[in-house]
Amino acid sequence: MSFGAKHLLGIEHLDSSDITTLLDLADQYADRPTDIAHRSVLAGMAQINMFFENSTRTQASFEIAGKRLGADVMNIAMQASSIKKGETLIDTALTLNAMHPDLLVVRHPNSGAVDLLAQKVNAAVLNAGDGKHEHPTQALLDALTIRRAKGRLHRLSVAICGDITHSRVARSNIWLLGKMENRIRLIGPPTLMPSQIGEFGVEVFDNIEDGLKDVDVVMMLRLQKERMDGGFIPSEREYYHRYGLNAAKLAHAKDDAIVMHPGPMNRGVEIDGTIADDINRSVIQTQVEMGVAVRMAAMHLLAQNRRDAKQAAGVMVRC
Repeated sequence: MSFGAKHLLGIEHLDSSDITTLLDLADQYADRPTDIAHRSVLAGMAQINMFFENSTRTQASFEIAGKRLGADVMNIAMQASSIKKGETLIDTALTLNAMHPDLLVVRHPNSGAVDLLAQKVNAAVLNAGDGKHEHPTQALLDALTIRRAKGRLHRLSVAICGDITHSRVARSNIWLLGKMENRIRLIGPPTLMPSQIGEFGVEVFDNIEDGLKDVDVVMMLRLQKERMDGGFIPSEREYYHRYGLNAAKLAHAKDDAIVMHPGPMNRGVEIDGTIADDINRSVIQTQVEMGVAVRMAAMHLLAQNRRDAKQAAGVMVRC
């Protein structure tokens, strides 16, 4: 397996072969998630999870992934950490670096914060979401879900609908799906569409029926009200009427189109509950399942690179 990255900070700087390598390994973990043989992969390695924002799915799946691979996993409650006493992010990073962790999983509300941390520590850093920038493992688990449902991850038509402006999930998916030669459509009100969206090589629609026509994948996004500082939508009721996914709107997609959502869902705002729970169309629970497999694969590959680098350094010193 060839995976050239030292950290997993985003999708933007990965190439298609890196993505395929990670997904191929994740496929194996998805098929045998609890195999006891996996426990040797990260045996003797320390994993620290630092979440500066609330999380359920991502934090839990990183913790489960690390434990299944045999890592010593530590979760730091950042709300009760020295950050609250005035310690800077850099000082926190240096403190943790002195403890010699091997893997550092970080979620932070500021775009670029995880990249800054990666420059200050020796550990392999995994971005669990930074501001409005990227959420690479979410895009990778979405890709694995699509590939397993559709049998391929190229030349598909994918619609991403909702709050594009504030969504790091949308950005990572745009990068990944574009690298894999898919046709990407973005659907949402102009107030929730980034001003620079024309640079991404996507199609943009403000009418959901037009945007969903004959697509293979429908990916709904949460309204991120915590990142909104103004009146981006008239009301949630009006938003659901125009952009919420229901059976009538989904009928414009292909008959075998799958429905996705990164969670947490606002039922009756972004998606109708009956669509979210439709086992014939919705793969939302599969996304959660694939999250553990993808994070196992990511940590496996980064740990392998870390061991190889240490071994090479040791050989150089002895020479």
